[in-house]
Amino acid sequence: MRCSILSDFAGEPLAGTAATATAWLCLEQPGPWGRDAIVESHLDPVLGAELQRRAAGTGVRILLIRRPGKHADTHVGGSRRVYLASTKPGASWLEQADLAAPEEALELDFEALGQGRSTAFGTPVEDPLLLVCTNSKRDVCCALYGRPIATALNLWECTHTGGHRFAPTGVLLPTGHLYGRLDHQLAQRVVTEGIVADRCRGRSCFTPRGQVAEVAVRAQIGETRDVLTVVGETHDSATVRHADGREWRVALTEQPVPPRPASCGKSPDIAIALVATAIDELATVVPCPR
Repeated sequence: MRCSILSDFAGEPLAGTAATATAWLCLEQPGPWGRDAIVESHLDPVLGAELQRRAAGTGVRILLIRRPGKHADTHVGGSRRVYLASTKPGASWLEQADLAAPEEALELDFEALGQGRSTAFGTPVEDPLLLVCTNSKRDVCCALYGRPIATALNLWECTHTGGHRFAPTGVLLPTGHLYGRLDHQLAQRVVTEGIVADRCRGRSCFTPRGQVAEVAVRAQIGETRDVLTVVGETHDSATVRHADGREWRVALTEQPVPPRPASCGKSPDIAIALVATAIDELATVVPCPR
């Protein structure tokens, strides 16, 4: 059976499994994608390797994207869409640009992007962007279950976002919230409603503890906006703050996951998941008037 089906059967929790990134660079590349798509596609592998080198250590994660449908690549030159996203809590942003050639992506200031600073490389995008992983060479579950959703909703397909055992997977930009076990209805809700807590794997700029805590608070209060941040962590808790000043301490514990393969073709193994066991709202301190 497919790894994503076995993970679902095992009841493996989604929260706390998001990839780590403070920013995302999404570069359009038509045609087939290999397992390590940035250097195994019709993109010049030398260029792909250089983009990886420049992104290393900056917090920027690179994805290739393409429109749904047939993936023929005629190798004819043309503009390439690129999206840049900063996931900084409360100050996330998304930009897009059309490049005459993919090599123009080398002009990007990776350090600035990773730190959440826009250099006006592109123009601002107001609407959120949901990308769906369809990288079959990394794991067939992604293409098998992700492609129908991308096609039906006309969403960009993307390369590996991590955690293919949770396929179909997607990433919501600019906030960097990742989702697993997507279906058409949930994908539509994310596009129209915002940061939905249902099946959210966490926000990429937070640690696994912070991811679990933020999703738990979001689910409890029904918050869909970019107004929550993680302000403190211990080995068994994390504190989440709302932009309006409210705070919650979320108790966390480790929980074993029944044996399941991490991806198709691998042997089942036992994993440890972080889960939220309690959410306590902290007293809000109101400054005394002078």
